[in-house]
Amino acid sequence: MNVLAGSVRGVGVDACEVERMRQSLERTPTIRTRVFTADECADLAGRVDPVPGFAARFAAREAVMKAMGLGLGAFGFHDVSVRRAESGQPSLVVGGQAARLAEERGITDWFLSLTHTDSVAIAVVVASGR
Repeated sequence: MNVLAGSVRGVGVDACEVERMRQSLERTPTIRTRVFTADECADLAGRVDPVPGFAARFAAREAVMKAMGLGLGAFGFHDVSVRRAESGQPSLVVGGQAARLAEERGITDWFLSLTHTDSVAIAVVVASGR
């Protein structure tokens, strides 16, 4: 069970339409490598339909920006990625410019929840700090 390590610094929520992500991936296949890390692509490779997973991971990046009070473009897409534990629990990997911005805001810990249906993927991010 995760317990918030400190005070909540921000909460971000984002939704991504699965069909819109599917169309983007079909229209521009390079989005996979421009937006998602090699580890994320490998994690999703074995799924019958990886698109809902890509949509959820995209929503996670947007939710991180919102949790920090920032807009799209504040940091590179590869600065934030989603890692799954063997249990299936997702967590965030935050580096580069995103990590520097988080440090400026006193954020030391991240909590992530992902869900999706056939039509929409949702990510909720809580940023906390000491």
